[in-house]
Amino acid sequence: MSITATEISTGETARAARVGTATTRETAGPRPSFLPLIVDVAVPVGSYYLLKNGFGMSTMAALGWSSVVPAVRTVWSVVKERKANALAALILCVNVVGLALSLVAGGPRLMLAKDSGVSSVIGISVLLSVRFGRPMMTAGMKPFLVKGDAARAAAWDRLAAGSERFRKAERAFSLVWGTVLLGECVARVVGAYTLPIDTMVWLGTVVMIASMVLAFLISGRLAVVPMEKMLEQELAGGARTHS
Repeated sequence: MSITATEISTGETARAARVGTATTRETAGPRPSFLPLIVDVAVPVGSYYLLKNGFGMSTMAALGWSSVVPAVRTVWSVVKERKANALAALILCVNVVGLALSLVAGGPRLMLAKDSGVSSVIGISVLLSVRFGRPMMTAGMKPFLVKGDAARAAAWDRLAAGSERFRKAERAFSLVWGTVLLGECVARVVGAYTLPIDTMVWLGTVVMIASMVLAFLISGRLAVVPMEKMLEQELAGGARTHS
């Protein structure tokens, strides 16, 4: 039986269509995963610095205007979805605390101490999210592990629903970040009132950077690496089931 040119052409077209569809999915995949981080975190934080440093607004004005998006997102999620948008609510809370702290006047030591107020709000919020079973830092970690892949996202959902070990690692990620951020706040407050002011001016930044590095290292070892291995095992198990 011969294969005509039309059949060959049709087969090639179908294969090209499948490849094109797969490529489109791989290209477009990560966008929905990162969208919450972009809208709820990057937009308000970026707009604050743009308004303050780019347009010369006061700290209070920049904080106020940059709170519009997270405020709308928080109200919308409560009214429309009947649940709070954790990321948007956290950024809104941080901005409100920033506004309140900007009104506090005092000596240089108090000015140094109040800079740690934002870290304490984030740290306490993250720890509370773990306590109530909704680890807040998952929103930042999941896109990096899922990588916009539908199969990995499905594997994540299966593990989140059926693996206590996976959920424990998920909670550990937020627990590490919440603890480190709260510890950073305590360290900077203690330093503000016990160390020379000139020392604490630069040491505060060092403490903040060191805290971020520490949180990345510990959370990576305790949570990210084990969760990535579990995802790979779940994907391999699913592939064997369908083979």
